[in-house]
Order: sequence, then structure tokens, then C-alpha cells
Amino acid sequence: MPKGTLLYAQSGGVTAVINATASAVIQAARARKVRVLAARNGILGALREELIDTSTMSAAQVKALAHTPGGAFGSCRLKLKSLDADRAKYERLLDVFRAHDVRWFLYNGGNDSADTALKVSQLAAEYDYPLTCVGVPKTIDNDLAVTDCCPGFGSAAKYTAVSVREAALDVAAMSETSTKVFVYEAMGRHAGWLAAAAGLAGDGRNDAPQIILFPERAYDEAAFLAQVVVVVKRVGWCLVVASEGIRDADGRFVADAGGGKDSFGHTQLGGVAAHLAGRVKDVLGHKVHWTLPDYLQRSARHIASKTDLEQAMAVGRKAVEFALAGKNSVMPVIVRTSDSPYRWSVEAAPLTKVANHEKTMPAGFIRKDGFGITAAARRYLQPLIAGEAYPPFGRNGLPDYVVLDQATIRRTLPRWDA
Repeated sequence: MPKGTLLYAQSGGVTAVINATASAVIQAARARKVRVLAARNGILGALREELIDTSTMSAAQVKALAHTPGGAFGSCRLKLKSLDADRAKYERLLDVFRAHDVRWFLYNGGNDSADTALKVSQLAAEYDYPLTCVGVPKTIDNDLAVTDCCPGFGSAAKYTAVSVREAALDVAAMSETSTKVFVYEAMGRHAGWLAAAAGLAGDGRNDAPQIILFPERAYDEAAFLAQVVVVVKRVGWCLVVASEGIRDADGRFVADAGGGKDSFGHTQLGGVAAHLAGRVKDVLGHKVHWTLPDYLQRSARHIASKTDLEQAMAVGRKAVEFALAGKNSVMPVIVRTSDSPYRWSVEAAPLTKVANHEKTMPAGFIRKDGFGITAAARRYLQPLIAGEAYPPFGRNGLPDYVVLDQATIRRTLPRWDA
């Protein structure tokens, strides 16, 4: 039995399949007879020494994690600063790791989480503490560098494409006497991957979404409204998909709520769909509806992508493999080897090439007019939403999700209250 404990934590916005990664981590570690603790509410739980002993979970519960959305152990939005600025927090983490003989730390999250894992590994090396840190990829934004795609994105992309296709049928049916323009807001602050996925809903000239607005292109209101006029005249109605993070030519968020910053230091946005719908109504006079799926697009496990589920579990297994092999400061990333048939593998990438880097949509994925996706984007996106991975349903007609008891083990250190 390997000496030491593995600590796993979830970070940032959760996804439909982040618990599948957790399930794979626990199963892989159990197969190697390694104890797994899970931090309650991400890095906060590690700082507070609020740790869940996963050995109390039955095999059935661990397996059920794979079809349960949300974050089973709790997540958080807490960005640690530099080693110098937040040294007390990092040193507290090492104290907790020492107290529980944590030799492997797996942090499941996005860019900021990769940065935290990297810094923890650097501090451990400075103090000569034997710790292997592995960042585990997760984000529906699909904006992590190096990896071909991010676990969580495929399922959110599938939900988006399905929702847009279904909404389009509704709008088309009612357009003569009711709604002419429907605006769907997709998550994506700086990268338009999720909005682009909506383009999979149709592939004909008149198919929805007829207009997609990407944060990679400056928003021009006059050009947008002119395009709406063209589409409504040609089709009879128009479905617009907009990334929450679209900006004007001066770099200002179109939907800046004026509400300050979130805990990661990101501008708090206020609803681009409502803004666009208002402008269409006020300027063009069309009846409009808009929607903000918000958490729905990242929690919709009932329509998860099979490809996404398989990749989420694969990176979890590889994270354990890399950690136990002593591959420090790495992330298991997905490498695409073929578009058709779709083939991929998982390899180790240095966290230095992932942390604080952001992957936006390539110019070649956005149509020249800026309002849709190209054939190249479709080739990239299509395999990621392929296949269905339905959860089991109970007699009540609802998915049978598992809810864990988040009881923590006894603390051994003084309470942390920062």
C-alpha cells in the first residue's frame, strides 16, 4: 500500500460531469489502495481543514457520482494570489497536508485552479515537502490552453445546441403573429466556444441560429440590427445566440452590470440577452423573447454528451496515474488524433503551459461576416456532443442522483479563520 493520502478538491463553476471525474479519481485510487480525502468546498475546505473521508462511501455511491451533476463535495470561487501576497494561506495548506500525510493533491478546475496547483507545488518544493500536485481540467468555457477540449464543455455544448434547436421550432411556429426575434445568452466571458456550439443546431442558410455573437469579435450594434432585419425579411423570424462577454469596439462589456467584480476579479455581467432584446424591440419594433439559461447549461446532466462523460472519467484516472508516478505540476490533457472517426488520448502537460493562459476561438472558426461558425468549427465541435449518457431515472420520473453526506473528519490543527 502506497504511503500517504491523496487530497482531491473541486473548484469554480461546476459542470454536468465534474463528479464523473471525482468518481474516476476515487475508483482509480481505491484500486491502488490509496486513501482519498476530499476538501469540502474546494480550496476553502483545505484551508479550513474540512476534509471528507471518501472511504466511507459505498462502491454504489462512488459509481453514482458519474451520473450526478453539481459538485458532490462542494466547490468555491477563491483565487489565491502570488506566493508572496498569500504566503500565509499557502503555508496553512502545507500545514494541513502535513497533518493528514497528504502526498498527492489533485485540484479539479479551470485556469485559476491550475495556477493554484502550480503555486502549491512550488511552495512544497521550497519547504522540501514531498508533494505531487496535478491540475485536473474542467470548464464549460472550453478555454484551457493545450488541451483539445475541456471536460464539461461537451455536455454544455450539447445542451446549448439542443435547446436552440427546440426553441427555434417554437419561434418558427409562432412567428407570424407573435415572437419575431428570440435571443439566447450563452456563457463565455472571453471565449465564444459555447455560443459557437449553438451553431450545431442547424446547418442550412436559414436554420437557427441565424446570428451568433462572439466575444472574439467587437460588437457593432448597427451591423447587428441590420443583420436582424435581413434575417427576418428572408426567414420570417430570427434566433440570436450571444456570448455573455461580447464587447464593443472600445472593449466595454455590452452587458456590464456595473456591479463590481466577483471573487475571481472578473467583471460582474448583467445579462446581454435582455439588452439585445430591448434594442431589437426599441429600434426595430419586433416582438421579442429572450432567455438566460445560466446554471441550466452547465448542470444539465440529463442530456450529457457521452464523449464528454468518457473524457471526464479518463482525465480523472490519468490524474491518479500521473500523481502516483510522481509527475508533479502537470495536467492530464486531451489530445485529438483524428476528426473522423473521432479519436483522442490523454497526455501530461506542464501546468506552466496551462495556468494563466486562455484559449479563444480561432479566427478560422468564425464566419467572415462574424455571425456564424465555419465548416472547420463544425468539424471540431461535432464529435464533442456525440452520444448520449442518460442518468438512471427513478419511479418518480426524475433522475436518480446521489447526494453525499459531507461530514468531515476531526480537525487536528487550530481553526483557520481568515
